[in-house]
Amino acid sequence: MKIYTRGGDQGETSLFGGRRVAKDHVRIESYGQVDELNALLGVALLHVDHPQLQERLRRIQSELFTLGADLATPLDVASDYVVRMDQAPVARLEQEIDQAEAELPPLRHFILPGGGAGAAHLHLARTVCRRAERATARLAGQEPVNPAALVYLNRLSDWLFVMARLVNHREGQAETPWISPRLAQDAPDRASEESSGTP
Repeated sequence: MKIYTRGGDQGETSLFGGRRVAKDHVRIESYGQVDELNALLGVALLHVDHPQLQERLRRIQSELFTLGADLATPLDVASDYVVRMDQAPVARLEQEIDQAEAELPPLRHFILPGGGAGAAHLHLARTVCRRAERATARLAGQEPVNPAALVYLNRLSDWLFVMARLVNHREGQAETPWISPRLAQDAPDRASEESSGTP
């Protein structure tokens, strides 16, 4: 397979089915961000030292290839080669979220992204997943899109958030709560009142 074709040298590219569009077309943006997410998961794999989660991340990388091909193929294009995203991967993500949350302490406050390297990369992947979802939503506002594509990205961002928490939990990394600036501002005043005995 030849890597360069020169077909995109004028700022256009081909979708599955032969249609030519500009490289800044929202459809290209949509599956391009799915590709970026896939690459970021490859980086996350370098920092996640949990065999089961590594296996799941590789599975999701494969699912993102399916999703990218789906988004690169307009719905009115018939293709025996392209496999459309369906609800089965979504159901699997939901099941894994439920399993992880059964192991995790309840989430009682907003948390700052971070922790160990693996969790931090999963949090970053979550934000890229949300960006891909927004681009896909814009595309769906202009052209027909497989509804399962949007559902999958929405659920995957939830999955990445929960798995980031799970990695931190298993590694003994404490979660950093977000403290509202208003509460932080009031804290010294409350401490002063308590020390002076003010009711």
